[in-house]
Amino acid sequence: MDTLAGLFSFITTPVSWIIVQFHKVYGAMFGADSGWAWGLSIVSLVILIRICLIPLFVKQIKATRGMQAIQPKMKAIQERYKNDKQRQSEEMMKLYKETGTNPLSSCLPILAQSPFFFALYHVLSGIANGKPIGQIDGPLLESARNAHIFGAPLAAKFTDSAEKVAALGASITDVRVVTAIMIVMMSLSQFYTQRQLMQKNVDLSVKTPFMQQQKMLMYVFPVIFAVMGINFPVGVLIYWLTTNLWTMGQQMFVISQNPTPGSKAQDQYLTRLLKHVATHGTVKGRSKKKIVAAIVAKGPDRNDNERKFITALTKQGMAAQADGSVTKSVEATVDADAAGGGLQKRQQPKRQSKSQRQSPPSKPSSKK
Repeated sequence: MDTLAGLFSFITTPVSWIIVQFHKVYGAMFGADSGWAWGLSIVSLVILIRICLIPLFVKQIKATRGMQAIQPKMKAIQERYKNDKQRQSEEMMKLYKETGTNPLSSCLPILAQSPFFFALYHVLSGIANGKPIGQIDGPLLESARNAHIFGAPLAAKFTDSAEKVAALGASITDVRVVTAIMIVMMSLSQFYTQRQLMQKNVDLSVKTPFMQQQKMLMYVFPVIFAVMGINFPVGVLIYWLTTNLWTMGQQMFVISQNPTPGSKAQDQYLTRLLKHVATHGTVKGRSKKKIVAAIVAKGPDRNDNERKFITALTKQGMAAQADGSVTKSVEATVDADAAGGGLQKRQQPKRQSKSQRQSPPSKPSSKK
């Protein structure tokens, strides 16, 4: 791990400088040697990095949407070459190239964060060993070594010996309890985030390599974090737990506001949108109109969720328009007019009894 962290030492100075700047702010609030001052500095570093990565996240979402859009073609390739796995793989790669999609796009945010992750690991390792690193030296180095979170030094690891932990002014029990709890939380948050994606925001009607990749990541990543976590300093665990929570919240927002077509999340979103239309009589909000317009543009290619939404609108006497708005449908207007007396109804003859139908009509009497 130390060797790998050394490969990213070129950004150690920028990372340590950012932490120091945040520490000045939090140190004035909690005290320079407080674990909260240093811990919140790491949390703020994560937030800053994730804000900078938002454009990459948007690109990831678009790439994922592209993967979803070609699902029918991928399924057709699977069925056509189900007995020839090599040809199937070749055709899949050809499809990716033609459509400009990338099945590994979901890993982009993690790959982009890796340099910062290992640079922070390098910084905390220097603190644990009492070596000046980047902008952290002298009094700052001593302050960081004395910083504790729930009794565990920021630079301590689960695998550290009792002597090394004692040198940082803590007990081995405190360090292992705190790190174990953080490792479990880190793994669970990673698992929940991926599980949420698989259960709510993926079209489960189509089985593709993309689906298999996502399912594999749901189980592999938490295990990797759990195994590697015992070698992470407390400060790095804070970093990764914070970024997991950020990812989980960011994904929940995206799933709620812009779900994948054909997914369970889309069905839930369109149900909420239908209630919104029923309440307001119109579609309010640019994002909502954009989604309705996309559904209208699909025409006969709509999925089950979208067809159900259009049908439900029709039953309410509404019709979705190409610009994403909804208007009162012509059929509903005619029916409403007919029900209200706008159209004159044909008067039905009065029903006669059986004896009346069988008796001959009476002749009018003539005057003499």
